[in-house]
Amino acid sequence: MEHFVVSARKYRPQTFKDVVGQSAITNTLQKSIEHNHLAQALLFTGPRGVGKTTCARILAKMINSDGTETEDEDFAFNIFELDAASNNSVDDIRSLTDQVRIPPQVGKYKVYIIDEVHMLSQAAFNAFLKTLEEPPKHCIFILATTEKHKIIPTILSRCQIFDFKRITVKDAKEYLKYIAGEQGITAEDDALHIIAQKADGAMRDALSIFDRVVSFSGKNLTRQAVTENLNVLDYETYFDSTNLILQNKIPELLIQFNTILSPAGSLRRRLKKSVWSSIKNLELSGLWISKHKCWWPGSKFAWNLNICPIFSKKASMQILSEKCLNNASTRSGIPK
Repeated sequence: MEHFVVSARKYRPQTFKDVVGQSAITNTLQKSIEHNHLAQALLFTGPRGVGKTTCARILAKMINSDGTETEDEDFAFNIFELDAASNNSVDDIRSLTDQVRIPPQVGKYKVYIIDEVHMLSQAAFNAFLKTLEEPPKHCIFILATTEKHKIIPTILSRCQIFDFKRITVKDAKEYLKYIAGEQGITAEDDALHIIAQKADGAMRDALSIFDRVVSFSGKNLTRQAVTENLNVLDYETYFDSTNLILQNKIPELLIQFNTILSPAGSLRRRLKKSVWSSIKNLELSGLWISKHKCWWPGSKFAWNLNICPIFSKKASMQILSEKCLNNASTRSGIPK
């Protein structure tokens, strides 16, 4: 068996233009370097898998770049990565402080990337304060964390903070489409859309799911294969559930819930939330369709929403859906 490199590592962005969904931050960092306006302490914060460490590495390379280096130059002698989860004591910070005093042997700057910085102990944070506030002119700190609220205010006030946002479904889907093309995989748009939704804003998670589904289905990625492998419900299931709720057909609804839960027990907790989310999306679509006086294009959910009074009464719809779902939960043993 040959060595396999997961897509999250194989396609890790090497320049700011390759970073997905963080254009505001990447543009700011690029212009900061161009105008010599880069702070000496930066804090990258945001959810997992959105590009914090990747942007930190790209920035660290750009800081020492002068245009004369080769393409594969990684400035390994100038970039130091520290995992704060396993180096969170005062002694570790003291060792870092001693290293900071030594100027770089090659290039202008030494860049320290401290990942998961919120894992530092209280004493380690206090020991780091002075160095972070007045570092040597040849030193730049880039801190990364998923939990900014755990960092003490005195550290936050000494950093320039960049809040990374979740990757949108549209951006994740487009990037997955690019990856599929690079690997010679034929993928349906619906299949990629479901993967992007399942990733919940994390590009790394989307690529991990993509690798898993490709291992299952091969070179042809279909919606059916994705829903089967990820154990998620298809769109038609939501349309059927919504129709049954609106028609107040509680017995048929319970039968459908039982059919869904029998082979897939892991859907139990997500079922109520998923159906309500589907109703919310349909309501928002109905408001737009009602305004423009057109028909809903769904295959089984095809009635004129312009004359449907339920979609014009949000409270009535919420009461109806909650009542039906709560009744279904009570009778079928689904936890509320």
